[in-house]
Amino acid sequence: MFTGDIAGVLIVYLYVSALLLIFDFFLKNDPFKNRKLIHILVGNIIFVVPIFETRWVMVLLAAAPFILITYLISPKSFLTSNSKVSGMGHASGLIYYSISWTILAFLFFDHPGVIAVGILCMSYGDGLASLVGKKYGKHRLKGNKTFEGSGAMFLSSTVMIFLVLYYFDSMPGTFLIIPFVAGIATIVEIFSVKGLDNFFVAMISSITYYILVHL
Repeated sequence: MFTGDIAGVLIVYLYVSALLLIFDFFLKNDPFKNRKLIHILVGNIIFVVPIFETRWVMVLLAAAPFILITYLISPKSFLTSNSKVSGMGHASGLIYYSISWTILAFLFFDHPGVIAVGILCMSYGDGLASLVGKKYGKHRLKGNKTFEGSGAMFLSSTVMIFLVLYYFDSMPGTFLIIPFVAGIATIVEIFSVKGLDNFFVAMISSITYYILVHL
């Protein structure tokens, strides 16, 4: 394990632990909002990806363990049936979040911008869609999805893709790719059910971007 790998693993665990501790303290004030803020801010771990030097360290130590961790704090766990963090959303939401992060880390380790596109569409895009939809949503699209929430997802995904690709110095040849990928992510979010948006939004966004830019 190299220095970058050690630093990356430590940063990921310290950051996620800090978020869980901070928001666990404030959850009683507004459970829905604070759960969504955790959902959004955990996505920032993507900015640590360039630190890692070894694919398997990032996958097996910084990503895959969270599948077990999120299961253990979910209502599905044999350890608890009233988890404050996972219990307020779909029971498997955070588990799917961790699975998508693990798969993308394995598949696209050499293309951090590709991982970032999927994770940020899922974290910021889907998270803000829920917050905006709950507060301002008036026009229903499908199930509990609203036009206002989906609009927020499209706009936030577009902005985050632009920012993250600029950060990774991997801007695509045409700006038209960015709103296209954001649009695909939004459509997937609208039709995903039972927490599966945390998996499909990330996977399909990253794969779409990879096909358009790297193939």
